Amino acid sequence: MFMRLLQLKLKSDFIEEFIYFYEQTVYPELQNLPGCVFAGLIKSTHQPDEFISLTFWKTQAQAEEYETSGPFKKLFGQIKPFLAESEEWNVHLSEDMELQYGPVEKEPVIRKYDISAKNENDDILSDSANMFVRVLSLVIQQDKVEEFKELYTGIVIPALIDMKGCRFVFLTESVNSSNEFISVSIWDKKEDALEYESGKKYVELTDKVKHTFSQLYLWRMSLEKEYGQKVSTSDDFKVEHYKIITGKNFL
Repeated sequence: MFMRLLQLKLKSDFIEEFIYFYEQTVYPELQNLPGCVFAGLIKSTHQPDEFISLTFWKTQAQAEEYETSGPFKKLFGQIKPFLAESEEWNVHLSEDMELQYGPVEKEPVIRKYDISAKNENDDILSDSANMFVRVLSLVIQQDKVEEFKELYTGIVIPALIDMKGCRFVFLTESVNSSNEFISVSIWDKKEDALEYESGKKYVELTDKVKHTFSQLYLWRMSLEKEYGQKVSTSDDFKVEHYKIITGKNFL
C-alpha cells in the first residue's frame, strides 16, 4: 500500500466550507479512481489552520498517475480559494510601469511514502472520524535502515497495538529518500496517545531503536543529557498531533 500526504494551510474563515467541499466534492472524485482505497482530512491540534489530505493507494503507480490526471488538476484548481496566503510577497512592474505587489499563495506540499510495515487491522479505515493521529517523522542512519525496519516491525508495532486506545499503526518510507520515515499511529482519543508518550513504554521502545537514529539527533540527545535541557538542532525526530476530521473507506 502507498500513502500520499497533501499538506494544506487554509484561510481561517473558510475551514468549515473546505470540510464540506472535501466531503461533497473530493470524496466522489477519489472514489472513482483506480487504486484509491481511503481518503481523509486531518487537522493539526497545534495549528488550527493546518490540514493534511491523507490518501491510501494500492500502488505507487496509481497514486502518481492521479497526480498527472484531469481530476487532480480540477480539484487542485477548486481548492485554491480556500488556501491561506504566504508571508512572502511578489513585487513587479505592470505594463504601465506601475509598481505592483501582492501576497504569494501558500502552495500545498505533497509528500509520498511507501508503507513498509503495519498491523493487520485495516478496519480502522472505515470508522476513523474523530480519532487522534500521532505522526512521528524521523531520519535513520543509512547503514541501519534495514535494522530499524526489522525492529519496528518485530518490536514497536506489537507493543503499540497492545497500548490502550491504539487502533492502527504503520511505518512509511519516503519514496525520495530511503532513510526518511514516518510512523503513523491512530488512537481512539488524544488522552490515550499522550498517556503513551509520557509513559515507560515509550521510553522503553525508544531505547531499543534510538541507536539507528541519525547521528545529528544522537548528538542532540547527548547534549540534552549533558546540560539537562532541550536542544533544538533539526527535525530528524519530530512528533506532530492531528485529529481526523473526516475519513472515508472506498474498499
